[in-house]
Amino acid sequence: MHAGFYRIELSRLVKRGALRTGPVAVLSSRRRALWLAVVLLFGGGVWGLMSASEGNESDAVELLQASSQPEPTEPAPSAPIAAQTPAAAELDHLRISSQTWRRGGLGSRALITFTLRNDNDYPVKDFEILCSFTRSDGSHLTDRRRVLPETVNMKSRKTFARVPIGFVNVNAIQAKCSLVAARRA
Repeated sequence: MHAGFYRIELSRLVKRGALRTGPVAVLSSRRRALWLAVVLLFGGGVWGLMSASEGNESDAVELLQASSQPEPTEPAPSAPIAAQTPAAAELDHLRISSQTWRRGGLGSRALITFTLRNDNDYPVKDFEILCSFTRSDGSHLTDRRRVLPETVNMKSRKTFARVPIGFVNVNAIQAKCSLVAARRA
């Protein structure tokens, strides 16, 4: 006749994690491997969707989009964006006098340092800059826009250091920023 007292002692050790043998250990490691695979697949899918939504598309997708758009036969009348708003500043007297850029955020984000010069007779605020990034061979990669809610006084200049513009492609070598719009303060 068997009393089964050995089961009580072993179950205490198994609960504490001191003893893992037999089919319980094999089942547990299989579950862990399955969960690890599920988490890796889910994480990879989310990462792929997020990187595609940030503008880091492949060259094939960009070429496909460019070839599907028809060529304009007649140039559209070009009106500056700043002239369309009622309190817009004159962009003729606003300019970026110097600019540099570097990578930040583990190399995926662009940080722009630039000096904005205001030669107007009034202060300007809420100016928008457009930065174009290119490869080493000169081909275009991506554009990033940013509105800066800062004020630059009349007949003065202001330097903005390490302004985060956005995510850029790892192949970006050069950046060229320009002023798109501004408002009177």
